[in-house]
Amino acid sequence: MKKLRVLCMVLRKTRAGEILLGFVGFLFLVALVLWAVEPGIETYREAVWYCCALVFTTGFGDVVAVTFVGRVCSILISCYSLFAVAVVTGVVVAYFNETVHRQYDQARLQFLDRLERLPELSPEELEELSRQAKQLR
Repeated sequence: MKKLRVLCMVLRKTRAGEILLGFVGFLFLVALVLWAVEPGIETYREAVWYCCALVFTTGFGDVVAVTFVGRVCSILISCYSLFAVAVVTGVVVAYFNETVHRQYDQARLQFLDRLERLPELSPEELEELSRQAKQLR
């Protein structure tokens, strides 16, 4: 649950959710334009397929844009997809960095807490604390 909260915080801070939602909306809008202007695209489903193929593989070649508007739309959706992939990658990296940082802080606080209670610790706990201190070097 804590990891989900961290991910939501990172998404909120970076506004990546809005960017991805805008990208999906743009993809469906471009598919609508392509359906209207491209003679080789006969259904809206084919237009969405073409856009997804552009996003994930830069096209399979089964459908090709032949009109100027179709080619411009293809370029725009390809460039926007590069941006969206970069944002997603950045958010994932930020999420993992934040998670590791929080785990490190928590471990450090536990270690310091045990140091503060040094006189109260048993010999086994002192041995464990000594082992942990050696690992930090």
